[in-house]
Amino acid sequence: MQNEQLVLIKGAGDLATGIGWRLHRCGFPVVMTEIAQPLTVRRTVAFAQAVYDGETTVEGITARRCLPADLPSLLADGEIPVLINAEPSTIAELAPSVLVDAIMAKRNTGTHIDDAPLVVAIGPGFTVGKDCHAIIETHRGHTLGRVLWQGSATPDTGTPGPLPGLGVDATRVLRAPAAGRLRPSMQIGETITVGSIIAVVESETGERFPVTAPFTGVLRGLIHEQVELVAGMKIGDLDPRAQPDHAWTISDKSLAIGGGVLEAILSWHVHQTSPHPLDMDESYL
Repeated sequence: MQNEQLVLIKGAGDLATGIGWRLHRCGFPVVMTEIAQPLTVRRTVAFAQAVYDGETTVEGITARRCLPADLPSLLADGEIPVLINAEPSTIAELAPSVLVDAIMAKRNTGTHIDDAPLVVAIGPGFTVGKDCHAIIETHRGHTLGRVLWQGSATPDTGTPGPLPGLGVDATRVLRAPAAGRLRPSMQIGETITVGSIIAVVESETGERFPVTAPFTGVLRGLIHEQVELVAGMKIGDLDPRAQPDHAWTISDKSLAIGGGVLEAILSWHVHQTSPHPLDMDESYL
């Protein structure tokens, strides 16, 4: 039997958290799924951190790592359950009315349009009518957060969106200089001056590769030490706006995407006679 209100979100990173947080605030019961070692960088604003810590709270809402049997009690307590490596059979048993793919893999990793009455995908890698019923645009700019009832989102550019205070050749993303494990020297939320060592990557042979700050800013994110790194992997986020509170609050992008998901769900609830509830002319996009 379909759970008329339940929303299942695949992924619990910072963008998925913005979605789950916004839906929870609006009264929707939300369940999230994650892998055993999340690769989230913005861990202070990601429900994925519950996988490592057992529970985590983001802006007043608590998520908790759990087993399927724990779901009813956690939902009754007003928390967001986080399932690890949820099997398709488990998702089918939950029978959510809405499934949101917020894994952000830039490709479809196994979501089907018949996984729920309404399937919403986040970002590129999906096609409406084939993989899902609606897509939320994630590309920074004029169309960020829009609900697409046809076509696909803007293709992945491979380049992080710019932030104020950065030149055109600079990037806020920190990447692993080598394979190995991260050994942090700084904490998320700290202000870091240009050239400072943020962390080192320690290889299996014991070599240590420093990760230095390319400019002065606030460390907005750093990947968990348990993650096994590969060279070139995204491991950190340095924010040139130098506002420490930004490290502890959900981003404008995450909230915009969350608002798009909310719009898609409410539109679908009002117009359930069609899987494409709004006959929208999106030729202007």
